[in-house]
Amino acid sequence: MTRPGVVSEEEIRDLGFGAVVAGESRQRLLNRDGSFNVERRGLRLSSSLSLYHLLLTTAWTRFAGLLVGSYLLFNAAFAVAFLLCGPDALSGGGDAGFARAFFFSVETFSTIGYGIVGPVGMAANLVVTAEALVGLLWLALATGLLFARFSRPTAKVLFSRTAVIAPYHGIKAFEFRIANARSSQLTEVQAKVVFVRFEEVGGRAVRRFYPLALERDSVTFFPLAWTIVHPIDESSPLRGVTSDELRARDGEFLVLLTGVEETFAQRVHARSSYKWDEIVWGAKFSDILRHPRGNEVMTMDVGRLNAIEPTA
Repeated sequence: MTRPGVVSEEEIRDLGFGAVVAGESRQRLLNRDGSFNVERRGLRLSSSLSLYHLLLTTAWTRFAGLLVGSYLLFNAAFAVAFLLCGPDALSGGGDAGFARAFFFSVETFSTIGYGIVGPVGMAANLVVTAEALVGLLWLALATGLLFARFSRPTAKVLFSRTAVIAPYHGIKAFEFRIANARSSQLTEVQAKVVFVRFEEVGGRAVRRFYPLALERDSVTFFPLAWTIVHPIDESSPLRGVTSDELRARDGEFLVLLTGVEETFAQRVHARSSYKWDEIVWGAKFSDILRHPRGNEVMTMDVGRLNAIEPTA
């Protein structure tokens, strides 16, 4: 038992998940896509929802859908407003109806102004005034969001589908492979790997966190693939651990990568994890490089990132 005010070694190693999550949750801590397997509830929607953050981080397909949907919704709403102003609120353009009002709203919203249809009366002109203001604000917000999404530096690191327990200089090693999926380069890339497993403490199962020493925990340049290796030597928490034991203790390997994206000169990060059933024992990664001949350049086949082969 630790003294009051003294942080125990287990608390230092819990990585911020907390004792309850570490001790009671049986779900994986970190999903393959880097998201945390934790939900937060109890906050009001007005307190927890950040529309700006949501629009910056949502998928491009969803963002495009929201953008197009809001554009159509605004124009449909103003088209209804023009119709409510009366049948004579808009002049020209043929028969009155929703279609004419909608397309006139599009022209007003986008400040096109073909001049075929025009507002008539105070009510219609007030709707045009309001729509012109809303259109300018919507265009400014949409432009700002598009610029922010394009200018936000992110990393797209590919992780091998499985990790392996492979021979390594007369012993074994835990290994997985990564590659940069972007044409831009990453520099000063650093890797951290934490081994997590359940252990019996005081008659109950508690997660324990063990940082793993790597053969190399950083590279200055990252133009090709990088196989990250943890040698299972005498000091390794994996020494003597079998596949059955790893399954029984619900073993998981948390991976954190950080690096500098050279286009923006800003630090980016990537996360992933490997559960016990995503590890292949007695295998090694196949060669991913095509070695040059003469003046040829070195070629990496990213399609072979997951390729493994059995060992003796």
